Amino acid sequence: MRIELRRGQYAAAVDTKGGELVSFRDGQGVEYIWQGSAESWTGRNPNLFPIVGNLKDGTVRINGKDCEMARHGFARRSEFAVAEQGEDYVVMELRHSPETLACYPCPFVLRICHQLLEQGFSTRYEVRNPGGEDLLFCVGAHTGINCPLDGGARFEDYRLVFDEKEELRPLIPTAQGLLAAGRFGPELEDGDTIRLDHRVFDQVDTLIFEGPRSKGVTLRRTGGGREIHMSFDGFPMIAFWTMPDASAPYICLEPWHGCAAYEDESGDFMDKPHAIRLAPGGEKRLSYAVELR
Repeated sequence: MRIELRRGQYAAAVDTKGGELVSFRDGQGVEYIWQGSAESWTGRNPNLFPIVGNLKDGTVRINGKDCEMARHGFARRSEFAVAEQGEDYVVMELRHSPETLACYPCPFVLRICHQLLEQGFSTRYEVRNPGGEDLLFCVGAHTGINCPLDGGARFEDYRLVFDEKEELRPLIPTAQGLLAAGRFGPELEDGDTIRLDHRVFDQVDTLIFEGPRSKGVTLRRTGGGREIHMSFDGFPMIAFWTMPDASAPYICLEPWHGCAAYEDESGDFMDKPHAIRLAPGGEKRLSYAVELR
């Protein structure tokens, strides 16, 4: 089911399948969310839970049980219920079920609140632990942004600029979608800039930054034009991706709390980098926002 949101000149749509915000448009009808394509990536803005990325050998051990899950977890393929709704916001809810417990033996409540802002939207994740044991999980976003945003522009006319100067080199995945110590991508230009180039993503697949000092990043066109800023305070990782060898007109901005498995990972969920441990009755909230500038 598709739910329409509106605030001032802005409109958005949220789908109960995956609980994701699948459209955000301004008053001129410009669409900012990638609308999917069979030729490249059919996704739009999936929610990643209870894992982010690939598992080592496709399995992870949770409370002594070996569990299998597909890349990025099951939330993006699950049907959410509408818990709350207003003109400019909606709260989607997913709870554990016999189907989820078969691959992830943990009771949980996942709420995702999408809300329109004065010049953008925010997405908030709320995870509660209704069970009697600690809840282990990862959570993140995979927001596909149309790029270019202006007619006549090219993907290569844009760059990603961090809010602050960084001293990081991006992690890049192996062919199996895992991470490996010492496997890095190209350095940032001027300490804060990634110039978008399909040839780079054809080689590295994903650029993953762990522990940036910045709390946000801007997608900006050289010479001016429409741009967006994503704030991701609270997420320890941010990744950037577009389908390799597709030359598709989008870039994904992905704040993560968790990541793909490392090649030398123990295989136990509690040892996954940035996995969240939630005590019985506890709740964790994380949010990001996308705003036009």
